[in-house]
Amino acid sequence: MAFRDHTRAVRIGNRVIGGGRPVLIQSMCNTKTEDVEGTVRQILRLEKAGCDIIRCAVPTMEAALAIREIRKQIHIPLVADIHFDYRLALAAMENGADKIRINPGNIGSDERVRAVVNEARDRHIPIRVGVNSGSLEKDILEKYHGVTAEGLVESALDKVHLIEDMGYDNLVISIKSSDVLMCVRAHELIAGRTDHPLHVGITEAGTILEGSIKSAVGLGLILYQGIGDTIRVSLTGDPLEEVRAGKEILRTLGLRKGGVEVVSCPTCGRTQIDLISLANQVTEMVRDYPLDIKVAVMGCVVNGPGEGREAALGIAGGVGEGLLLRHGEIVRKLPEDQLLPALRAELDRMVMEKNQKEISTS
Repeated sequence: MAFRDHTRAVRIGNRVIGGGRPVLIQSMCNTKTEDVEGTVRQILRLEKAGCDIIRCAVPTMEAALAIREIRKQIHIPLVADIHFDYRLALAAMENGADKIRINPGNIGSDERVRAVVNEARDRHIPIRVGVNSGSLEKDILEKYHGVTAEGLVESALDKVHLIEDMGYDNLVISIKSSDVLMCVRAHELIAGRTDHPLHVGITEAGTILEGSIKSAVGLGLILYQGIGDTIRVSLTGDPLEEVRAGKEILRTLGLRKGGVEVVSCPTCGRTQIDLISLANQVTEMVRDYPLDIKVAVMGCVVNGPGEGREAALGIAGGVGEGLLLRHGEIVRKLPEDQLLPALRAELDRMVMEKNQKEISTS
């Protein structure tokens, strides 16, 4: 069963999640939100990389007020991340936040939560109810003898019911843990117990390499079961890497199309070219090409044509020279330093043909 086909649709600014819509990618700025110029600059970079929704920390009233100016200069929905002070949530919404993220457990009394809920209802702003393994209540920890998937689910649903009882159900749920398998189990449990859309991620996943691997495993297992409406890959590093990892996870699962996919062979004793550098250069070069194709970078002219047959374009290295390939067929032989320019020229040609076709059919 594809659970995401049956979740409610929730509008966040100019985007919609849930109801079977495509899974959207989120990230979070690591700038100071009070620094409007720096925050806008980072968000625009993330937009270009494919970020669909951006979140900013709002730890101060100055940050809440900055949302108004940031919102004017970006093109994707902005989520305000609130902890502890309910007044920051009110100010963030007053200043244009498209969604707020709160943990009702650390906002304070029910009256304060109700004040936030009433403001969100009046402004039709969705609330993301967030719970993670580090924020479980003492009674939940005692009941389940520590942090468990069952405890995460119970805590999240308790908070959802609290807000629903206040007369508001425009909600998104997130239940995160740094324990990958616990996080997977928690999502399996909650998917059958709510129709609110789910924000999925492995919290505190780690640095770029380790965090990307943990996130790919965890998100892959969850998303492949039809669970999850929006994702964030949480990495200790440039948020740009979160977006790139998220796109690759969705594309690998067949949940997102578009963009050039680079496949490259591992190095071996037959490699006679600087394959690692070449593959990295190709990966960087193709990021901005609006093509839905596969490009192969192969280190051996013996196996390169055959292994690159499924790719629209490819290059295969030899001793100081290499081959330019199209669907595994040799186009021409080139000196090593001409492989990258030749590949770029082929990509440019494909973009031109694509544009001409779109014009002729419009």
